[in-house]
Amino acid sequence: MIRVDALYKKIGTVQALNNLSFQAEDGHITGLLGPNGAGKTTCLRTVFGLLKPDSGTAEIDGIDVSLDPLAAKQRLGLFPDPFGLYERLTPREYVRFFAELSGMDSMAAKEATARVLTQLQMDEIADRRCKGFSQGQRMKTALAQAIVHQPRNIILDEPTRGLDVMSTRVLREMLKNLRAQGHCVLFSSHVMHEVAALCDRVIVMARGEVVAIGSPTELCERTGHDSLEEAFIQLIGTDEGIAA
Repeated sequence: MIRVDALYKKIGTVQALNNLSFQAEDGHITGLLGPNGAGKTTCLRTVFGLLKPDSGTAEIDGIDVSLDPLAAKQRLGLFPDPFGLYERLTPREYVRFFAELSGMDSMAAKEATARVLTQLQMDEIADRRCKGFSQGQRMKTALAQAIVHQPRNIILDEPTRGLDVMSTRVLREMLKNLRAQGHCVLFSSHVMHEVAALCDRVIVMARGEVVAIGSPTELCERTGHDSLEEAFIQLIGTDEGIAA
């Protein structure tokens, strides 16, 4: 479970996070939904320990990220930009490197890498260099890196950005499988249909704070709208920065 409580973070003159509080449960896909500049990425970077909050706490399975960042990160998988893979490595080499980086010894990393490559049906491409990979193959490699150490919690920041339609469908199925296995999945997006299709729970953010929490259906019922996009516009009080 991921929990944030009263997070404040100022970047320059901008109050990026303003008393932000919510939790993401195991076995659920939780979406951070908001316009550009709402603080979604700042929130996720703070949860992962890449940014230190001015005040407040972020916890991973009860571990305070600020007090014990190493233990917290071992329980987290961060889905990276699939276009940022080191192309001279094979998926097996790439994933094994990150397994060892997470604290596994050489033998454990080798076994975990083989296991996750099989789980994601990547054995046929496991020993090919990543250069020339399709979007879907890159995405699978990035996800394998994120889950090789079997974290309970997975974080994704706008994961479908730059992906084609088929790759997006593959990623959705992967996330649903992670949810079915009991993982806590937390991702940010400003794409309405993506959130509506995937999320059990939605955290609507604006100006660094939570303005509403609920399932897509609950948010529509609360605002009296049939579509999540219309509900979202009413909740944040503006149509600026909306992407359909």
